[in-house]
Amino acid sequence: MARRDAARCKARLAKLCARLPETVRRPGGEDDRHDAYLVRGKTFAYFTDDHHGDGRLALMYKAAAGEQTALVAADPERFFVPPYLGHRGWVGLWLDRPGVDWDEVAELVTDAYRLTAPKRLVTLLD
Repeated sequence: MARRDAARCKARLAKLCARLPETVRRPGGEDDRHDAYLVRGKTFAYFTDDHHGDGRLALMYKAAAGEQTALVAADPERFFVPPYLGHRGWVGLWLDRPGVDWDEVAELVTDAYRLTAPKRLVTLLD
């Protein structure tokens, strides 16, 4: 994946997450290529770029119970069980495949936010 494609993807995800109340982006990883998205100190999503040398771009996000199993089983080319977080039910979505549906990405990130944010902040979305 070209660096400019990774930067565009990262910026697009950052813009989606910035719409969510009190969301904080925390850069990290090698050369700050990864981003964590938090609300009130709790992480609801990560952007990863070449995580541990996998050469991929991905979104990892908090998901409702049972969603991980259903999504990975239904479409293993797009969804995966992320390292370190998979045992907690988090889901990974590859962002370097052709035809990423950014409306779907926005929905998944918003759902992850809703699972993490305090109720008062969630009501601001409605």
